[in-house]
Amino acid sequence: MGFFKFFSKEKKETLDSGLSKTKENVFNKLTRAVAGKSRVDDEVLDNLEEALVTSDVGVETTLRIIERIEERVAHDKYVNTAELNAILKDEIVKLLTENESTTVQDFTSELPAKPYVIMVVGVNGVGKTTTIGKLAYQFKQAGKKVYLGAADTFRAAAIEQLSIWGDRVGVPVIKQKMGADPASVAYDTLMSAKANDSDVVIIDTAGRLHNKVNLMNELTKIRNVMSKVVPDTPHEVLLVLDGSTGQNAFEQAKQFTKATQVTALAITKLDGTAKGGVVIGISDQFKIPVKYIGLGEGLEHLQLFNKEEFVDSLLG
Repeated sequence: MGFFKFFSKEKKETLDSGLSKTKENVFNKLTRAVAGKSRVDDEVLDNLEEALVTSDVGVETTLRIIERIEERVAHDKYVNTAELNAILKDEIVKLLTENESTTVQDFTSELPAKPYVIMVVGVNGVGKTTTIGKLAYQFKQAGKKVYLGAADTFRAAAIEQLSIWGDRVGVPVIKQKMGADPASVAYDTLMSAKANDSDVVIIDTAGRLHNKVNLMNELTKIRNVMSKVVPDTPHEVLLVLDGSTGQNAFEQAKQFTKATQVTALAITKLDGTAKGGVVIGISDQFKIPVKYIGLGEGLEHLQLFNKEEFVDSLLG
């Protein structure tokens, strides 16, 4: 059964509320784009292009969307402005479908490996450790046994923060002292997780070197060490991005996709920003599926990304 069928009324309300600032921003711009027009013409498309770009969808993705809508308009000969919203929704969903994740669709789903190892990357301050804590909570609520690894050993605060989340959620955190070898922490975490029959292992990594070449070396070392304990790990490399930073999130994605093989995205802090359009642009530009979105401070406010529901909430 697909995730769409699991999307509850409560989750939809959280999504609508979390995207309210972005929705208001986009809706107002789209309204102005079609003001005084009965059908979609070149002027409407120019206005729509401006509305999407200034909503942090990104130039390249916006141009792809506009091109697709132009093809629809040319094919149908006459498209009135009342239909534009439905066409826009349809084309954005199609774009997101092209990058759809083939991994776990629901926290209760059977995992493709045991333990299922997730390595989490991202710069400091994007909500990386908080996302790990919320992921641990969601997996535990679904009946999974979870272990956390504090491999961001460059900051004592990072180790402490992950430990606090471990206590809060009720899952073990494997850690060493500040300055320890991150790969050694990852190794210890996987050894403990295997010995205790864990279902999920989530490894935190340092984010202070996102624009330096030695980040690549560090992440590669962690991957190599983990694969000695559990073959073909990590099963998922999750890049956490702060949605409220808009175009800066594109640059972070660019740096991390160069440094390691990112397989999924988590975009946080969407509830406090009008820049939620960045979700569409980043997924399209980097061809990496958005898997999780953060919509608030609560443990349950990290949601599995559902493209249809997201676009429906965004465009009303």
